[in-house]
Amino acid sequence: MSRSNSVYKETFNQSLDLIDQLGVDTNLPPETELAAQWNISRTTVRAVLEQLNQTGIINWVGRRKTILRKPDKRDYYAAHETQSTARKVELAFMEYVLGGDVVPGTILRESDLVREFGVSTSAVREYLIRFSRFGLIQKEPNRHWVLNGFTREFAMELFDVREMFEMRGFRRYLDPAANAVDHLQLAELEDRHVWMIDHIEDEFLKFPRLDEQFHQLFIAGLDNRFINDFYELVSLIFHFHYRWKKSDEMERNATAAREHLDVLRAIRGGDGVLAVEKFAFHLQSARRTLLDSVTWE
Repeated sequence: MSRSNSVYKETFNQSLDLIDQLGVDTNLPPETELAAQWNISRTTVRAVLEQLNQTGIINWVGRRKTILRKPDKRDYYAAHETQSTARKVELAFMEYVLGGDVVPGTILRESDLVREFGVSTSAVREYLIRFSRFGLIQKEPNRHWVLNGFTREFAMELFDVREMFEMRGFRRYLDPAANAVDHLQLAELEDRHVWMIDHIEDEFLKFPRLDEQFHQLFIAGLDNRFINDFYELVSLIFHFHYRWKKSDEMERNATAAREHLDVLRAIRGGDGVLAVEKFAFHLQSARRTLLDSVTWE
């Protein structure tokens, strides 16, 4: 596999994060579990494991992948190497629209965005066409795009749908007839949350990835193409809001991590009623966090 592959490099960085959390003398999970966790092929997982083995971070013998040392900053690929062109455009656009001073009604010209983002015209156009289905932007007959804006009303509507989907997925996850709860996966996710809370002062910027893993755990079981499509927007909006308000970012992430932990422990404790109660509380807390994180027009 080419070491220029952005998916490979991003996965390799994720593996280093996992190794850092698990610690020396522990073993990495099976390849199939890693592939499912990172939503990638087993071929990519094996390529990552091979490099980890070659660099002396793990000792890979048969099914055992023992951690020999913790990674340091030099082991990681730089951020710009792990991003595909589409991802670069996505992040640049969300930073431009949601993190800047662009107000609803602003005309978006492809030529301006090309210069702003430093990518090709085709990459910008492809992204705008794909993103327009969410209703935040629309194409005008004169070839310009118009920003409709991320308004408070849009956010409320989006969160209403998110709560409906996530609660349905969550209840299905708890239903023994529909899903055999993987307690090993829950235990590992719980450990990652405990680690995050214990290291929140230094590691709070890594929380959005953990947050996404937590919520996707319950949505994945629905296996619904329309819900999956909707969660592209959720990923952009509800995880991007961590960038909007910096003053209490660490506190917000710590609070969310503790709420996640309450949910996970209720599930592992077999208390479905408490788990639903804690999950509903977290969704309402997440709604308040989002609405408090934006300066609305």
